[in-house]
Parts: sequence; structure tokens; C-alpha cells
Amino acid sequence: MKKVFNGILILSIILLGMNFAQAKKVKPVEDELVAKKEKEIQIIESEKKVKVNKKKEIKKLRSNARSKLKSSEEAEGMYETKFPAIKSNITYADIGGEVTLSDCIKLAISHHPAIMSAISNAEIYKSRVGQAWSNYFPTLNAGVSYSRNDMLMTMGSAYARMMKQKYDMYYVPTLSANMLLFDFGKTKAAADSAKRTYESSRFDAETSIETVIYNVKVAYYNLVFAKHQKEVYEETVKDYELQLKQARAYYEIGKKAKIDVTYAEYNLGKANLNLIMAKNTLELAAVELANAVGIPEMSEVVLKDGLNTKEYDVNFPDLIKIAEESRPSLLAAKKMMDAAELNVRSSKRAFTPDIGAFGSYQHGGRKMDSDNGYQFGVELAYTNLNLMLLKKQVDEATATYRKYVADYEKARQDVYLDVKSAYINLMNSHDSIAVSKLALQQAKEQQYQAFRRYQVGLGDAIEFKDSENTYLNAQLDYYSTLLQYNINAAELERVIGAPIKESDKDL
Repeated sequence: MKKVFNGILILSIILLGMNFAQAKKVKPVEDELVAKKEKEIQIIESEKKVKVNKKKEIKKLRSNARSKLKSSEEAEGMYETKFPAIKSNITYADIGGEVTLSDCIKLAISHHPAIMSAISNAEIYKSRVGQAWSNYFPTLNAGVSYSRNDMLMTMGSAYARMMKQKYDMYYVPTLSANMLLFDFGKTKAAADSAKRTYESSRFDAETSIETVIYNVKVAYYNLVFAKHQKEVYEETVKDYELQLKQARAYYEIGKKAKIDVTYAEYNLGKANLNLIMAKNTLELAAVELANAVGIPEMSEVVLKDGLNTKEYDVNFPDLIKIAEESRPSLLAAKKMMDAAELNVRSSKRAFTPDIGAFGSYQHGGRKMDSDNGYQFGVELAYTNLNLMLLKKQVDEATATYRKYVADYEKARQDVYLDVKSAYINLMNSHDSIAVSKLALQQAKEQQYQAFRRYQVGLGDAIEFKDSENTYLNAQLDYYSTLLQYNINAAELERVIGAPIKESDKDL
């Protein structure tokens, strides 16, 4: 029995040792799998720190500055072809002081990345015009080569045995040229199509410029409105401070109850809260103007201009005519339609052959200067002639042209809708200004009368608060209507793609 027990104990110890060894062997494998899994989960590995080459960075910055200056000058020229010249010499270093609307427009044209991107995009399409004409330029090839040759002899004649089977071969140099002489108008059609596409991209750049300028105007007018709004709330706070002082004086002599003082303190506190919110709105409007200009650092500027109070001389038929002649998006759609039409011609001319010239010169042989040769001539050739493919390419070009025709018609209808909507909005805001101005005058008179009544003890605090709120809302409504009139005028200029005339008549 004791021998059996000892045998079982020894067997158990052996099994435990084997399990421990197996566990030790499996653990590194498990650790390796966990590490591998963690590595797979890490989608982006951290980039290695690269030492900055200061000379290259300076060179890059200078190149970017030159490109930016060239793009800004081109954008300013595109803007001034239809809009008045920007009479502003402000630079980035001058934005800490006072700025006008023209200053902000000049800065936006010089700094906004959307304009820089649109100008660069037009340059891309401009380069494709030259790429299309490059078919008429010669294609050159040049090179030198050396080879060691061992001929495979399959002939058993005496002449074959006399031939040198192992030899060197030199081609020093090898020159060749190919040039297209005429392709029945295929290259011209492709170049004309690329030119129309480039012109369309130029109009797209004009659209980007006008959109940026519109956003600058809206942000500028909103900042002016926020400034007026803060001034209105400051004036309201002063009125409530004066009313509180009057209420306390009446309470001390026993002419008014304590509730008038409490009511005046509540009104003053609420007015101060509104003033704080107005200041926050002003700061936010300044940041939005800086963003619209494309210079985030100019949020501390002081505005010189106010909201325009002159009447615009516009009529709808003339606006539609101007829009059809000047709206960049409509002109871009027309250029794309013309490019698609030329592309149809180009695809049809693909059935014609190419007439070209070729020539080559070789020098070398089994020794570097043993021989030379040349070749030249003309050829009439079809390249990759696949009638089925060419037919389907014509079908594709035709369908594309029909699409752009429909797109142009849609753009024309959108222009009519945009101009009509902008014109109606401008007229509505124009008519609303006279009403809000009259309401402001009446509210101001009512507020003055209520305050005078309270001063002499005939009115109460509720009457004064109602008149003060009416006057406050009337001021904000007037400035809001004037703001909307300015924004609607900017919108109308954007949708017609040209400035609108301003009369000498005040609103």
C-alpha cells in the first residue's frame, strides 16, 4: 500500500512539473500574440522626428510668399474688371488700427485662402491648354548603350563557323525624333476644349472672389450692427441708473414706495445682463470678420465705416440683363457647354489618321567609332484604331454635351430666381426702413414723456419700463432693418456679378 501511495505521489510531481514547463513555454507565445494584436490595433504609428532644414524652410516660405503676391494681384485685377477699384494701401502690418470696408476687401483679396486656391486651380487648367498643343512639338529620344552578345548558332555551314559569335556592340550616341505634322484638327479641337475649360475655371475663380467679398461685407455690417447694439444697451443702462437714482430720492422723501426702488434695481440688473451679452456678441462678430477676411489676428480692429443709408437705384429688367452678361457661374456653365461641344468634334476626328515625320541617327557598332547610320521619312498612320471604342467615345462626348446644355439652362433659370429674390428682399427692406424710422421717432418721444412724467412724480415705474423697452426694441429694429438692407444690397451685387448704383438720396 505504501509503495502504491509513493508511486502516485511521484507521478503527481512529474505531471505538475510537465504542466509548469508547458505553461512556461506557452506564456512567451501568448505575450507575443498580445503584442502582435496591440500592434495591429495601432492604426497610425507615431511619426519620427525629422530634423528641420532651415534653409529649405526659408526657401519654401519665400516661394509661397511670391506665389501669394502673384495670386493676390491677379485676384485684385479680376475683381476690379467689374467692381470699383479698391482705393486702399493697407497691409497686414496696418490691421491693428482703424479699417474701412474697402480695407477689409483688399485684405481678403490678398490673404483669403479660398481665393488663392481658386486662382491656382485656374492655373492648373491653363497649363492643360499648352499640354494639348504639345502634340505638334517634336518628341526627342537620346541615349547610349553597350551590350555583350553571344549569338545562338543554328547553322552548321563553314560561313557560320567563320562568324564571330561573341562580340561587343556600342550605340554612341543614339538620337531619334518624331513630329506630328497634321492630324486633321484633332489637336486643335482638344486645345480649344481645354481653353474653354480654363476660361470656365477663371469664372469659377471670380465666383470665389465675389463670394468671399460678400462674406466680408456681411461680417463687416454685422460687426457695425453689434457695435450699435452695444451702444443701445449702454444707453438703456444709463436710463435705468438715472431712474433708480430718482426712485431712491422719491423713496427717501416718502413720495414713492420701496417697491419702486426694488423694481428699478431689477430693471438695471437685467439691462446690465443684456449689455454683457451685447459685448460678447460684438467680440464674436469681430472674430467672424477676421475669419471672413482670412486673417484671424485682426479681431481687434476698429471700424471706420457705418451702415449705408443711401438709396440704391435699381430696376429688375436691367438687373437681369446685367446678370446674364456678368454672373460668373452662368458664364462658367456656358464655357463648359462650349468645351463639351468641341470635345464632340475632337472625338469624331479620332477616326482620321495622323501625318508625321520621323528621323534617327546612330553611331557605334562593334567598335565605338566603327560605323554610323541615319533614317528619316514621313508616315501616314492610324494609332490604336478601334472602331467600336471610337464610336462609343463619340457617344459619350455627345451625351456629355447634352448634360452641359441642360446644366447651362438650369444655371440660367437659377440666375433669374436668385436675382428676383434678391431684388424683392432689397425692396422689402427698403420699404421697411421708413416704417421702422417712424416707429423709432415715436418710441423716443414716448420714452422721453414717460421719463419726464416719472421725474415730476406723475408716472410710475411700470410705465417708464414699458416706454424704455419700446424705445430699446425700436432702436434695435431700426438698426436691424438697416443691416438687412445693406446685406440684401451685397447679396444683389453677388447674384448679378456687378456693382449696383447708389443714389444721393437718403433713406
